[in-house]
Amino acid sequence: MKRNILLASFLVALVLIGFFGYRKYTRSLSPEAIAETTENGVNIRVKYSRPSKKGRLLFGREEDKALLPYGKVWRTGANEATIIELGEGLYLGGKPVKAGAYSLYSVPGQSSWKIILNSETGQWGTAYNDGKDVLSVEVPIRIRPEVQELFKIYFENIPGGVNMVLSWDQTEALVPFTRQ
Repeated sequence: MKRNILLASFLVALVLIGFFGYRKYTRSLSPEAIAETTENGVNIRVKYSRPSKKGRLLFGREEDKALLPYGKVWRTGANEATIIELGEGLYLGGKPVKAGAYSLYSVPGQSSWKIILNSETGQWGTAYNDGKDVLSVEVPIRIRPEVQELFKIYFENIPGGVNMVLSWDQTEALVPFTRQ
């Protein structure tokens, strides 16, 4: 009996060490970052991880072995799901969204992206439940002249709000947030 308890304790300890070791390893490859703004009366904070391009084809067709195929849901970062916190109610692409914390997902496309706010937070990024979607909007993209090696989220002012810019490789998705 004592031997079984000791063995079970050892296995639990081994699993925990492996889990936390794996998390530390993946975070070293995709460092955590925070993007935030209080410009133009918009209060947004985004916690995400920054994967690297590493010479890979990022956006494209599935048959071309793109890392993020067109039309497929992406966690918009790496590791845990990206969390976006809105300090007050805003409009996202013209649609109202309440203050609060949401998981941020996106669906890359060739000429636009779908941006999804999901009410389920705290999960590993690949655990997406579309039944918890709060809203989704199509947003435009633009092409960067140079390659953005590490995925980056930043903000730029627009009339009445900000664009949250999702920038990686030579693609930038422009996600408009405006005041209600």
